[in-house]
Amino acid sequence: MGTVKETLECPVCQDFFTDPVTLPCGHDFCLTCIQAVWETGGSDEGPSFCPECQIFLHSDVTLEINTSLQTKVKDFAANRPSTTEPWTTTPSSATKSSSTIRCDHCIETPSVAIRTCLTCDASLCQAHALLHQQRSALREHTVVEVTRDPLSLKCREHRDELKLFCMEERVPVCCLCVLVGMHKDHKVFQLHEACADFKTSAADFKERISDKYSRIRVVLDGDERLMMQIIEAEETYMIEWLEAQRGHMEAQIREIDSLRASRKPLLHEEVELRFLQYSVLAQESLTTGRHYWEVIVQEKPYWLVGVTTGPVDKGDAPSQSSSSLGVNNTSWCIYHGDGQYLACHDTQEKQLSVGKRCTEPLYPMLNPCIDVIGLNTQPLTMFWIKDHWDGHVNTEGAKE
Repeated sequence: MGTVKETLECPVCQDFFTDPVTLPCGHDFCLTCIQAVWETGGSDEGPSFCPECQIFLHSDVTLEINTSLQTKVKDFAANRPSTTEPWTTTPSSATKSSSTIRCDHCIETPSVAIRTCLTCDASLCQAHALLHQQRSALREHTVVEVTRDPLSLKCREHRDELKLFCMEERVPVCCLCVLVGMHKDHKVFQLHEACADFKTSAADFKERISDKYSRIRVVLDGDERLMMQIIEAEETYMIEWLEAQRGHMEAQIREIDSLRASRKPLLHEEVELRFLQYSVLAQESLTTGRHYWEVIVQEKPYWLVGVTTGPVDKGDAPSQSSSSLGVNNTSWCIYHGDGQYLACHDTQEKQLSVGKRCTEPLYPMLNPCIDVIGLNTQPLTMFWIKDHWDGHVNTEGAKE
């Protein structure tokens, strides 16, 4: 059945083939039409299928131009104006006639066909389709949804029904293909059995995928809970550590405040304790007797303690410079530097030995020395001894 014109039309666009390609199942389509169908059908990585027979094809199927069919289309188009066959109709009438399929068994008034019998190669209206079901001789016929081209659902080589499915080539085949054709000795199944098997495999595959993703979700949920627990534990630890640090800092602040409070009365005591950060020269001279000071040098690596007979300015206050202490014949000092104690007088350094007794008035002088890269920042601390030594001291150091 079907005219020459219908065999040259694409089942998708209902127009003449443009760059026709032939699928492994034997059906022809325009290259752009079949590509559009497959792109609309889903992912490029999924299985392809034939829009006519609905069989699945290999995902790596190659689409090659059918040059023979393309030549037929061109020849038909070139000879179309001079032909007188019934299918030479205008485009509008061709489109209109192709949109409706009539029953082949209705003689006087053809009815609209709803089924196609592949065994009879005939389109059937509702009444004749019912007749096929009721007659025992026709019950074995293969009746499908109405189609304009029944041959498209048959083997193109043997024009027989595609009742078998080749498991090796994964295409529907006819009995002759298996017996004497290209699929001889191939493993085949009944088409309905293969369809049921594919449905079962698809259901199993879907179930496995669902189970796999369910397990993945369980693992991800477990990882998420574990990470949240780790984050919460780290947060708790950091809060406790910060609280401990704050408590430690507060304790240090309280200790500093306590030390400051305890030092404040000492600073306000009258000459009980003096901190010397700069050179100090006494205002009054000592003329007779023995005199005593206690000076706390702490951990200072450098300091000077001595006396001088130096000159007096207009205010009767000595102006002797600390830098000249011990380097002239009018001053003596004890100097500590680099772990050594030296007695200095008149530019001479001796081991705690003063050469002669001075008969002139002496001015005590204390010098904490300069800061040396942060190693001499502590002050000299001097105590004032309230009990004067009015008597003499014997050779054993006892007060008389």
